[in-house]
Order: sequence, then C-alpha cells, then structure tokens
Amino acid sequence: MADANDLPTPLVSTDWLAAHLGADDLVVIDASWRMPGKGDARDEYQKRHIPGAVFFPIDEIADRATPLPHMLPSPEAFEEAVGALGICEKDRIVVYDDQGLFSAARVWWTLRAMGAENVAVLDGGLPKWLAEGRLVSDAPPSPHAKCFSATFAAHRVADSRRVKAAIASGSETVLDARPSGRFSGAEAEPRAGLRSGRMPCAKSVPSGSLVGPDGRLKPREELRAIFDAAGVSVEHPVITTCGSGVTAAIISLALEALGHGPHALYDGSWAEWGLKGNNPEDFPVEAGEA
Repeated sequence: MADANDLPTPLVSTDWLAAHLGADDLVVIDASWRMPGKGDARDEYQKRHIPGAVFFPIDEIADRATPLPHMLPSPEAFEEAVGALGICEKDRIVVYDDQGLFSAARVWWTLRAMGAENVAVLDGGLPKWLAEGRLVSDAPPSPHAKCFSATFAAHRVADSRRVKAAIASGSETVLDARPSGRFSGAEAEPRAGLRSGRMPCAKSVPSGSLVGPDGRLKPREELRAIFDAAGVSVEHPVITTCGSGVTAAIISLALEALGHGPHALYDGSWAEWGLKGNNPEDFPVEAGEA
C-alpha cells in the first residue's frame, strides 16, 4: 500500500490523479449533484465518469428520518452505505463533480465528518479532466465491499443551537455561501416554504466568488483577500452555511486550503433556519443590505 501521506489535501491536481489512478488504496468518487428540479446527476455519471469512479448519491446517503434535505446520516448508516461503495476510512479518497467545484466539497466534508482523513477534492473536477483529453468511461464500476469504521467528528458539524450561541456571543463567525441576492432577501429561495433573508450577524461569502471561471478554487492570495474583505480573521472560529449544506462546504474547503483554524458546517442551513413555520424569535431573519 502506498503512503497515504502522498495524497495532497484538501486539493489534488488532475496530474496527480492521472498518475495514481488504479492504485489499490485509491478510491475516486463522483459527487455530482443537481438542485431540485434540475434532473439527476447520476444520468450523466452513467454516460461518462473518471474510470473506476463510484457515484455518491448525496440525497440518498442521508438521514431519512428528517424532512430536511441530505442531512448527515448516522455513523452506522454511513458505514453501511459507503462500505458498499468499496470505501474504507483508511483509503486515499479523491472526490470530484461535473461542474468543476460544486457538490464535491460537500462529500469531502461528509467524509471528514465521519472520520476519514486522507480525502481531497479534484481541483477543476471533471471539466478540467475532460479539457485535458483524459480518459473517461461509461462502464459501471464493480466495487468490492469494504469495512468503513466511522469516527464522528462532532467539531466539524454545527446545529441550530450552536449557530444561535454564535450569533448571541460572537464566539464564531457565521459565513453564508448563498448568492448575495438571497443573502439580502432580494431574491426568493429556490425551495418552497422558506423565508427570504439571512441570519443576524452573518457575513456574505458567496461560494461562487471562491471559484474561478475554470472551475478551480481560486489561488490562496485571492481567497485571503475575499475573506479579509468579509472581515474573517484566520484565528476566529467559523460556521459555514448556505441553502442546504452543499455550497457551504466550498467555504469550508477554501478555509481548509488556507490553513484556517476551527470551522464547522451548519448542516441544516437555511433549509432549517428559514422555514416559514419557525418561531421568528427562535430563528430570527434579517433582510436588506448588511
């Protein structure tokens, strides 16, 4: 088995993946996902994917007991589902999606939250892989089931109580990955039944601002400038949030790339906080320019 430490994290290049593809301890995951009403990413995966890649269904490897979208499952349910995909927590794991950098970060964060350490996102994802003329396949993989032993990393996951405490005390900075129009409340949410606006004291860092036109995470200097402009200190703990916990992970990935200290992701995100049936005193919402 190769030395797991030779997997660059949290980002890995297409050159690195091409050089290591097929290694016994390397697992490649297609984490492509679509917003509700935008189709099923699995259809495109079946047409073409990086050879040997397994498909990670974000909406299915999730907590089925809650109406909230793709919430983290229990460690036991995760072990069963991911083990069946041929993934062990000790493997070297590379995650990509077909938009460059979108949903891959969510699966990267999920694996880290379940205790896998050697996990990286393919910088530029499938678009960069294709642009370089690299091989793709339509052959369904035949993974051998493995034992995934989950160790839940609670510090990586925030719930609404933790967010409320952060807002009240300022102990953690809340960063919102949604587009600026949704953050201000000028644009309606894409999911029905949600209020428009933001959490009090939250700061806007749209996930799209962190990704270049080539689908790659922006260079470190540009990332630092974006977080500096948002008033984010590299020492201050952060909670990331978005519409449903997917693009918040792009902020988490960028923070990890910068070596930022403690940061957690609010799994319920606006799908929980913004519910119209919530008590506004328990789940306050602000709107307008921050």
